[in-house]
Amino acid sequence: MNTRQLFLQHIAQTSLSPIGLEMVKASGINMFDVNGKKYIDGISGFSVANIGHSHPKVVEAVQQQAAAYMHLIVYGEFIEQPQVSYAKLLIEHLPSTLDCVYFTSSGAEAVEGAMKLAKRVTNRSKIICFNKSYHGSTQGALSLMGDEYWRNSFRPLLPDIHHFDYGSQKAIDAIDSTTACIILEPVQAEAGVVKPTSEWLKAVREKCNQHCALLIFDEIQTGFGRTGSLWAFEQFNVVPDVLLLGKALGGGMPLGAFIADKKLMNTLTYNPVLGHITTFGGHPVSCAAGKAALEVLIESNWITEVKSKEKVLKDKLHHHKIKNVNIAGLWAAIELQDFETTQTVAHQCVSNGLITDWFLFATNCIRIAPPLCTTTEELKTICEIVIQSLNEVNIK
Repeated sequence: MNTRQLFLQHIAQTSLSPIGLEMVKASGINMFDVNGKKYIDGISGFSVANIGHSHPKVVEAVQQQAAAYMHLIVYGEFIEQPQVSYAKLLIEHLPSTLDCVYFTSSGAEAVEGAMKLAKRVTNRSKIICFNKSYHGSTQGALSLMGDEYWRNSFRPLLPDIHHFDYGSQKAIDAIDSTTACIILEPVQAEAGVVKPTSEWLKAVREKCNQHCALLIFDEIQTGFGRTGSLWAFEQFNVVPDVLLLGKALGGGMPLGAFIADKKLMNTLTYNPVLGHITTFGGHPVSCAAGKAALEVLIESNWITEVKSKEKVLKDKLHHHKIKNVNIAGLWAAIELQDFETTQTVAHQCVSNGLITDWFLFATNCIRIAPPLCTTTEELKTICEIVIQSLNEVNIK
């Protein structure tokens, strides 16, 4: 059997129609398949490769740390310099109330840890979340998933989970003395890049304060400059009690984290001891890679350039087949007629050398989220490929 047949036979499949390209190299914003064809990564590996693929400083950090040591012991027992150094760097770029990092293996595991933290701190079980939200596929995170289509086959899930429309007053009204936490994305990702108002987020913050409920921001996709600031919450002047990170956090390596005040985080250390544990969370090679990637991002001008690149998206993404475009920084959801149209255009984009996709809860929208290092000219090329693909497919 060839590699594709082996892939389909022995790798557990997540859908009936995987993209199925066999890539052999990735560098900067480009990927190369086994036949030598070059593709622009228009979605940053789903927001992982914010500084591009295989940055030399990240590769060097991985190599040096792998040569020193990899896994030593279950997380939290030994003092591991890569974890300590990366936590310190993160804290230096966060508000003072977010001063303690719990590294995990993924964003979904960070969600699980934050849910446990909220229950432990408040001694409550009620969790408020949102329709069209995505926080991961583990069972706790799946309980928060904002669409019954994805939840139904795996019930029973966690009880006392309450879903509301994003941006609604009903969600605010539901926060009361029985609420452990409210968890939300400061820009909803899989709904198709949906931004709330500052007034709504501030009202959520105030209601949480009134009832001693934790406010959890999921910045697993928005974090690390995607929307034009290091953290999206900075643009709303609202600070969460718990911040969730993943995807770009590891610089291309698997890594997640939930971050909170040290006093809150300490509650996971007693009654019971080892209140939250992980074997590979905060893997030293992942932490070394993530720290190097964040240093590259901070030392560059890429975040400050996001707003000008956002304007390129606004100026270039015009076509009679495009119904609307939602944009938040270097992140766009291009609304087309329906899912069939979106799928056809996305496949044509791949044929034309651009990797793109759609959104879980906005399947009629094309996803554009290239690495932040994408130049203005490269971004124009991305937009041109989208327009070219729209012209080439036979759709209304």
